[in-house]
Amino acid sequence: MARISPTLIFQFIISSLLSSFAMTIVSGENHGFVRSIDPKFIGLQREKLTHIRLYWHDIVGGHHPTAIDVVPPPSKSSPTNFGLVRMFDNALTQGPELSSELVARAQGFYASAAQKELSLLMAQNFAFVQGEFNGSTITLLGRNSVFNKVRELPVIGGSGVFRFARGYAEARTHTFDLNTGDATVEYNIYVLHY
Repeated sequence: MARISPTLIFQFIISSLLSSFAMTIVSGENHGFVRSIDPKFIGLQREKLTHIRLYWHDIVGGHHPTAIDVVPPPSKSSPTNFGLVRMFDNALTQGPELSSELVARAQGFYASAAQKELSLLMAQNFAFVQGEFNGSTITLLGRNSVFNKVRELPVIGGSGVFRFARGYAEARTHTFDLNTGDATVEYNIYVLHY
């Protein structure tokens, strides 16, 4: 039987220990595909709370709608349009007039999700197009009971400046046109982010 040199055994043991130690430093605790890291490692500093007020313009009528039906309601007799899904790319402006300064675009969809009342499931990104948040997004997902004076939707995330965002938005109808279905809604967003 061949004899292995003690020097070779020593080198093997040292290299094994060093590579194990190096793996522990790189990955932290090893839980398979999950690891803990220090938030500062990816540039996160102190968390702050930001309030943003914008006006959401939903235009469903006319020659240039910003919201279109992608799934019509299955029953014309439903008073809530249950089953309707509408995709939108709405202007978010600084003031309540559509002509006021464009700050962001609201892009997403809403669906009529209740049979007994007018309540929408809303999923939308507020994509900022100018200012200090240009290129960043805030994502909202939640229930919008449109006839309530104030509706609250959770902020579930974001990108850019709003990475790791969380918070909530309050929606209040500013104007609603019964003939066209067009609406302007004031959004007050309270978002925690880094």
